[in-house]
Amino acid sequence: MPASKQKYVPTSGTYPKGFLATGIHVGVKPTNRQTPDLALLASENPCSCTAVFTKNKFQAAPVTLSRQVLERRSGEGIRAIVINSGCANAVTGKGGLDDASSMGRAVDACFQASPENTSPTQQGQASESDPSSTLVMSTGVIGQRLPISKILAAIPTAYSSLSATHNSWLLAARAICTTDTFPKLLSRTFTLPSSPGTTYSLAGMTKGAGMIHPNMATLLGMLFTDAPIPAKTLQPLLTHAVDRSFNAISVDGDTSTNDTLAFLANGAAGGNPITSLTSEDGKAITEIVTAFTQQLSQLVIRDGEGATKFVRVRVTNSPSFADAQKIASTIARSPLVKTALYGKDANWGRILCAVGYTEGLSPGAVVPEKTSVSFVPTDGSEVLKLLVRGEPESVDEKRAANILENEDLEISVDLGGGETGTGTEEASYWFCDFSHILMLQVVALRSTDTARWTSRDIFLPESAMHFDRGNRQTRKQ
Repeated sequence: MPASKQKYVPTSGTYPKGFLATGIHVGVKPTNRQTPDLALLASENPCSCTAVFTKNKFQAAPVTLSRQVLERRSGEGIRAIVINSGCANAVTGKGGLDDASSMGRAVDACFQASPENTSPTQQGQASESDPSSTLVMSTGVIGQRLPISKILAAIPTAYSSLSATHNSWLLAARAICTTDTFPKLLSRTFTLPSSPGTTYSLAGMTKGAGMIHPNMATLLGMLFTDAPIPAKTLQPLLTHAVDRSFNAISVDGDTSTNDTLAFLANGAAGGNPITSLTSEDGKAITEIVTAFTQQLSQLVIRDGEGATKFVRVRVTNSPSFADAQKIASTIARSPLVKTALYGKDANWGRILCAVGYTEGLSPGAVVPEKTSVSFVPTDGSEVLKLLVRGEPESVDEKRAANILENEDLEISVDLGGGETGTGTEEASYWFCDFSHILMLQVVALRSTDTARWTSRDIFLPESAMHFDRGNRQTRKQ
């Protein structure tokens, strides 16, 4: 792990009651000799659950299976999530779907065989017609079958090692990593207006560093809480939060075949069920979960493949949230904007250009004479105005270069209320820059995974440049 990323890895946590976690080594990829690559997260009690999935037309087998599990159970009675890294189980046909189903069934069997399971309706071997209570996720190389025998043989071991300790949660977060340079895990406590004396917990983990751009969900992610939230409330809650977090990040503009984000609530901490997001508890939990998912999703940008910048683009005074989000998304995935930021070039014309070609905006959303663009330093120093109500400013190039030397940056785009001048909505997107390091990493990873590509297969501007996977930097040999 690069030393600069160590600060993002928690050394302790406060995890929701009744949830257990683990991560073990299976060796999904033959080259993996010791790194955990199978994660299991489970609840001691059945959970309400909802999820959002990729809209990529080539949806991986685990995506199809997990959607079916939730539909058959109407979002209730979910017990666990099992995740493997090293193989995406995507574009693998019926065999891949059978493999995903076998993983879920193997976890179900562990619950059924557990001495703690005293329910007469759940003891013994479940029928194949019974809905599974386990979601399945996979991440890794597309187009290859899972070493399913190895995985199925390891699931009982994973089940027996489930624990509520911080280390177990961290092992699970490590087990789902692929090109990630650090595990992404967060947790927090909170209270609700109707139960001020009850402390609830919320935990989440995610993985991703490349193939990151939203279309319903992004990458793999899991949220867990011991608050009592039924499935019918979880769905709109997750949708609201994801639209402002995981659906508001971009690394490279690609949407994966496996993107899944699931939210489980077991109610183990007690209290009144949250049945409406318009209630005081509903408003509070919406704010809490949205802020939490924003923090969690931003860790993905911090780990973006080849990234040297962490950028927030904030579009304000828009006629609608949808218009603001579309503009922010267009700026975030503009290769010209991303390469300019990497080159520390204050070329605000590229930002304005992206605003101007944003598709699907409502009439009058963008008025050139009312639009302003600024760089907002994250150190609290004065905002650098680049364009004010359609008029270019005389930019201090030296100060602009100094601002762009920093890792963190905010780009502000003020639409001035649009044509009517009354717009007050805003949206943010978080993204990273494009660097030559990204291309070098693609080459390095491809060489490591298949030994079919080498640095000689691609032209590099300096043949003496060498990619170091350990610290994501280049150096002269």
